[in-house]
Amino acid sequence: MIPERSSIEIIEADLAVATHADAIIALMDEYARDPMGGGGGLSDYAKTNLISELAKRKTARVILAFVENRPAGLVICLEGFSTFACQPLLNIHDAIVSLPCRGRGVSKLMLQFTEKIAIELGCCKLTLEVLEHNYIAQKAYRSVGFDGYELNPEMGKALFWEKKL
Repeated sequence: MIPERSSIEIIEADLAVATHADAIIALMDEYARDPMGGGGGLSDYAKTNLISELAKRKTARVILAFVENRPAGLVICLEGFSTFACQPLLNIHDAIVSLPCRGRGVSKLMLQFTEKIAIELGCCKLTLEVLEHNYIAQKAYRSVGFDGYELNPEMGKALFWEKKL
């Protein structure tokens, strides 16, 4: 168990550093095993190739949190582009706080760090998707200013859809 008054460090990961790469894989696997991540864990393919594939994407940003020098949280972002604003945006694709570290403000610190990166990149906004019944994550996101997306209230809020290929 991690002590309540522990030091939290938030950094942008260097994918070439083995401890960062190992932390990313371990945290993503924990996320994938969680019911909010599908409950199945990462595939062997993902465990083997995630770091090299992320490294190929020059607009990917990976934020790591460490508590007492142990991996505690992860945010993976991918830069996109807003055609309406004609500016980049930063999409938070994955976010996790390891179970033993939850409730200590780690997610808020990672999201604030992510926002700082987005501002430095000249982004017009941060975007993310969150499951409808993931109330804890929704509360964390709202606490730092996120809300549902809509252009016109009469047209309703945006929905996130997918088509698997």
